[in-house]
Amino acid sequence: MSDVADWIRTIPSPAYVLEEKKLMANLAVLERVQRETGACIILALKGFAMWSVFDRIRRVLPGSTASSLWELKLADEEFGGEKHIYAPAYREDEFDEIADLADHVVFNSLNQWERFGLKAVAAGCSCGLRVNPGINEVATDLYNPCFSGSRLGVRPERLEGADLAGIEGLHAHALCENLHESSIRLIDAFEERFGYLIPQLKWVNFGGGHLMTHADYDVDALIARLSSFRKQWDVEAYLEPGGAVAWQAGVLVARVLDIVETDALPVAVLDVSATCHMPDVLEMPYRPDVAGAGLPGEKSHTYRLGGPSCLAGDVIGDYSFDTPLKPGDKLAFEDMAHYTMVKTTMFNGVRHPDIGLLTTDGDYRLIRRFTYEDFKSRLS
Repeated sequence: MSDVADWIRTIPSPAYVLEEKKLMANLAVLERVQRETGACIILALKGFAMWSVFDRIRRVLPGSTASSLWELKLADEEFGGEKHIYAPAYREDEFDEIADLADHVVFNSLNQWERFGLKAVAAGCSCGLRVNPGINEVATDLYNPCFSGSRLGVRPERLEGADLAGIEGLHAHALCENLHESSIRLIDAFEERFGYLIPQLKWVNFGGGHLMTHADYDVDALIARLSSFRKQWDVEAYLEPGGAVAWQAGVLVARVLDIVETDALPVAVLDVSATCHMPDVLEMPYRPDVAGAGLPGEKSHTYRLGGPSCLAGDVIGDYSFDTPLKPGDKLAFEDMAHYTMVKTTMFNGVRHPDIGLLTTDGDYRLIRRFTYEDFKSRLS
């Protein structure tokens, strides 16, 4: 039997399980940053949108940020507070509703601002422009907002001579699960390249990717830099992490369905899929941790873990275990709360994982179980 916590053995699989105690510990870190800097941290729904726990999060965070009309509607219905939105481009047939719901609207280009700005201002929105600070803090281009040729944000040279009357804020998102050094370099680069514009602004948004709940993130360093920025410029400062809110706060519980012998490693076929349930494993790619497992060859029995879909490359990675795996064994993939549930698909009609909550009292509560009707309703 795989080495997992006793409570995991009792969870029907597959299931995403958020651990409430760990969520609250993360929120305590964010609360401290807000308290000691005066900055506002808002929840990025693109990273974590488990709305059944929004009541816990909004006790600490004053609002949320959306990347689409549908996320904005979710924010309006389930989170409340400040409602921010940014998208690379807005649709004409959706913008009136966006302007009606949002408090802050961030435009990706001067063209979008010229096209929709008057409507947003008339609706009472605080309008901002996304800028590209031109730093490279993310190794993988897929997740790097500032790679060469990026469509995300206006580069400094494009702002020269531009009429920014009506723009109240600038938004600079350049990180992805970065530590404090990157957060500080972003603030430094913003001041260097856009500092001349700050006196005419009401707010600055330093985006997401500040992984301040990571054990190696120097929160004191962030607090010092943010505090000095706000003291110098006297503007509101926003941060909008999604990953930091749910960092290491949940697992994906899986079960071994079969062991297939191959000309290489034996493959444990699981009831969870890389392509369906943890797509970043294939997109980045990366190898998620499994509770109790080691690197290939580190422990006595090495397996390749694969999913139940028909995609040949639906492979999660190679892992070793102290004892042989067998059908029915439970595995727990760690850090599976953020950028998982928000990115899943129902490819192949593979059973979608439940969504559950492990409460601070140690009780498991099933939040949502998906059915065939959920699969069918996505098609026609």
